[in-house]
Amino acid sequence: MLDGKAPRRSHRSHRIPHPVEPVTPRAPRELRRMLFRQNWRDLVFLHWPADPFQVAGLLPAGTVPDLHNGRTYVGLVFFRMRDLAIGGTPAIPYFGSFDEVNVRLYSRDALGRRGVVFRSLECDRLVPVLAADASFRLPYRWSRIHSQWFDNRLLYRSSRRGTPEAAAHVWLEVSGAPLAPDPLEEFLTNRWGLHGHAFGRSYYLPNTHPQWSFRRCSLLGWDDSLIAAAGLSRPGEAPVSVLYAPGVPVRFGTPVSLPGT
Repeated sequence: MLDGKAPRRSHRSHRIPHPVEPVTPRAPRELRRMLFRQNWRDLVFLHWPADPFQVAGLLPAGTVPDLHNGRTYVGLVFFRMRDLAIGGTPAIPYFGSFDEVNVRLYSRDALGRRGVVFRSLECDRLVPVLAADASFRLPYRWSRIHSQWFDNRLLYRSSRRGTPEAAAHVWLEVSGAPLAPDPLEEFLTNRWGLHGHAFGRSYYLPNTHPQWSFRRCSLLGWDDSLIAAAGLSRPGEAPVSVLYAPGVPVRFGTPVSLPGT
């Protein structure tokens, strides 16, 4: 202190970085308050490696690509949404149940929280599309989605209304045998919140659900143009991971703003 004054502290140089939260089969924190709840049924996860520089340009401010062994991924997820409800109220009839196909990326924020970022969410009910856009600015798209079981084989087909070339399908054979996910699959599916951007701020929306229960499955066929429509390179090869889960009940908490956004 040559001039008798205390040196000015640099907040950046003295900032202690938050450790990245571990990948855990159960949510690492309890919800302070439940905002809404829903059930996810007959989930099919397809994943491919993605270019981290391309992914970084598609994430909300305050987040970066989350990496597993130096790589990041894009997911195409098919499922049936059932019994959407607000807080502790009864499930919303008709509009609270629909099929969905989403394209998602993997993110983390300055507080070390891992999450997903949705690039598109196909939905076959118009009212949820409008509600999700008005509240959380999630990129829902009104689409035609068909799902059906044929004995132990599951088919999903999706085509976006007004943009039929934005489409996807998957054809899967499911076994009753349980499947233990490998470390990559744990990284991709044990996600306890989503990152988004709405009304000028980035946010984190936490969720919680029971541990996943996967079953062995075989991919019989697939096609996709939703990933390219979401701003990423179209997959040219078979997915590196294919998973099927019968489903879980899910609860979402209240969103919190990300620091510095």
